[in-house]
Amino acid sequence: MLRQFGRPGIRRILFLLVALALGSCSSTSRPGVSNTEDACVIIREQPDWYQAAKRTQQRWGTPPEVLFAIIWRESSFRADARTPRTYFLGVPTGRVSSAYGYAQAIDGTWDWYRESTGNSWADRDDFRDAADFVGWYTNRSTKVIGLSPSDAYSHYLAYHEGHAGFQRGRWRDKKWLRDVAAQVNGQAARYRSQLARCGG
Repeated sequence: MLRQFGRPGIRRILFLLVALALGSCSSTSRPGVSNTEDACVIIREQPDWYQAAKRTQQRWGTPPEVLFAIIWRESSFRADARTPRTYFLGVPTGRVSSAYGYAQAIDGTWDWYRESTGNSWADRDDFRDAADFVGWYTNRSTKVIGLSPSDAYSHYLAYHEGHAGFQRGRWRDKKWLRDVAAQVNGQAARYRSQLARCGG
């Protein structure tokens, strides 16, 4: 029996099976656009995403540039983005968190969103649902904390820390997080300028 597995045909089949299994473990796909930092490219290559962003703005008041900037930071516009794996003695034990999809929503917050909106069939790897989730969450941040809808910096902090964490000011002791929020804010400003040229 062992000698049968040494035959070239069997070896190739086993190699392909292993390659497929390893490929299915990949945590991130390629981004859905060729340049994730250019809103005009996003509109041209994924017009449905821009329509989803406009619907989110109409429903929740979240400007497209803020929505895009949060998703840019959270997943780089990858549908199946996940947090890194964790290991114990070289054995995979899970992931850093349950965050998944375009918006990197964790299980509990995603369930809260679905229950709150009635969107029980929402999927985190569907851009329309992810965009609506970000709009819903930032709308709650506006209502609970009093943030301006266009304040990408503060919205990202609240998105990362949660409303209670933001209000307690936990982010003030996290320079790295403030730096990331500044990146999000800068990207939102670039998206806003780009959308003024090509957003229609």
